[in-house]
Amino acid sequence: MSVTAPAGFEASGIRAGIKTSGSPDLALVVNRGPSNAAAAVFTSNRCKANPILWSEQVITDGRVSAVVLNSGGANCYTGSFGFQTTHATAEAVGEAVGVSAGDVIVCSTGLIGVGDQTFRDAVVGGVPLAAAALSADGGADAAIAIMTTDTKPKEAVRASAEGWTIGGMAKGAGMLAPGLATMLVVLTTDADLPSDVLDRALRAATRVTFDRLDSDGCMSTNDTVALLASAASGVVPDEADFTGALTELCRDLALQLQADAEGASHDIAIEVVNAATEDEAVEAGRAVSRSNLFKAAVFGNDPNWGRVLAALGTTAARFDPYAVDVSMNGVMICRTGEPYESRDLVDLTPRAVHVLIDLKAGDATATIFTNDLTHDYVHENSAYAS
Repeated sequence: MSVTAPAGFEASGIRAGIKTSGSPDLALVVNRGPSNAAAAVFTSNRCKANPILWSEQVITDGRVSAVVLNSGGANCYTGSFGFQTTHATAEAVGEAVGVSAGDVIVCSTGLIGVGDQTFRDAVVGGVPLAAAALSADGGADAAIAIMTTDTKPKEAVRASAEGWTIGGMAKGAGMLAPGLATMLVVLTTDADLPSDVLDRALRAATRVTFDRLDSDGCMSTNDTVALLASAASGVVPDEADFTGALTELCRDLALQLQADAEGASHDIAIEVVNAATEDEAVEAGRAVSRSNLFKAAVFGNDPNWGRVLAALGTTAARFDPYAVDVSMNGVMICRTGEPYESRDLVDLTPRAVHVLIDLKAGDATATIFTNDLTHDYVHENSAYAS
């Protein structure tokens, strides 16, 4: 049920004719209240799609009544016509479900540059159909409708003992290198919380989950994570408890995104320990995650720790390059900057790969999640536009 697991929400996923494949391509999530408090974070890419430009304005008052999402076209770099399409989409949702267009977040995903009249007609024309299909059991359909290169929908639910619930759905299989958010994610809760608390919780959760997912080093123009609260449970949770549950749910979704990354054959967790600061731990881990040499080595089941150290050396993180330890899947193959246990002891045939880097410069830690670089990834992205 994902986004419709919390009380007060309805959702749908329909075929609007945006995708030439005929697959579901338009989703709608509606908050029936009594509250419509919300928070959202967006891509930090300076090249923002029209739905981002619209939705950034929508969230300024902390109120959102609905989220409409289309796959099959990003509506990015489509000029003023594309922004008018986004506005028209919000207006259509407002009319169909009885809310203000200014309280409708719009999300699009697909190929950049797609957003012509045919696209507009399909999206705007599909809104009444999506509204008619709204259901308290429609979360699964919505999760399917937002997929592009995804091979499976991503959903998660967390229920508290106090009587409030959080639900979520996500899409994403490529361009997983976010700034504040990743791909398209809609989170819902029936907890009774104001927008400022939701904003703090969302930023805290995304900082250590979606922002630590760096599958391929490429940042999307359309990334959105929206959190809507209906207050339908009537329960006001402790902020720390809510943030913890939200973080757990977001981590679940982030790992589902990692597991479905385009063409990947390994899911890699790069854990950096004993860094001078958390930011430096993130910088060090992200440098390794974006090393094509390292990622290609993992694809070939080669525990090439030299590529890890080479990537670390490109960062501003504080450490002694000749004191670093590196372990892969439990085998310390580099100790104090020198070869240690035999590389032959490292088994990289399982999909899960754990890289542990000890900088010996402090007590901060961070983990970056990435994937290997495969033939299938190159093939899929060479043929995506066609």
